[in-house]
Amino acid sequence: MAPSLTHVSTVIELIPEASRVVTDLPLDGQWSRPTPCSGWTVRDLLNHLTAEHLWAPHLLRGQTLEAVGDRYAGDVLGEDPAGAWRRAIAGSVLAWGQADPAGSVHTSMGQIPVQDYASQMLVDLTVHAWDLARAVGLRPHLVADAVEAALAYEKPRVDGGEVPGIFAAPVATDSESRVDQLVALLGRDPRWAPAAS
Repeated sequence: MAPSLTHVSTVIELIPEASRVVTDLPLDGQWSRPTPCSGWTVRDLLNHLTAEHLWAPHLLRGQTLEAVGDRYAGDVLGEDPAGAWRRAIAGSVLAWGQADPAGSVHTSMGQIPVQDYASQMLVDLTVHAWDLARAVGLRPHLVADAVEAALAYEKPRVDGGEVPGIFAAPVATDSESRVDQLVALLGRDPRWAPAAS
């Protein structure tokens, strides 16, 4: 059954709140620290999120990948990583506020419903907020509704083998924490911590 437009709108409304978790993290001066995403530093991970949200306004306006081209390839953070993130998420949040919940967008996986695009962006914001917080030694205070929405979207996809190569294999956990369950589902050890310096 297709999700209701009410559900789609709820997911879209969670994006600004979930993004503030990232914005509020004390990342300055921590750019080279490793993260739970193997091979990615804090800067690499914020660059990934920033590029995603620079893309969002174009895709939500119906532009194709070819029309956008490679303008967001490589480093998009420049000399002011935190500022670049804030500007990107501000534009993205504005675009999501004007998005058609019944619409579709062009992606590298083909044309997909706005519902799926919103869910994927919310998942990325939520799990990468955890990654970034853990990288700087913090326990993130994730948005509970965003965690639930991310679990509801990703569990059937992971169980059905629909996300090969996007996330690492699920990690076993007996934790009752929904945050731990989400990050374990997406290939993270909930106990991950940066190496002692």
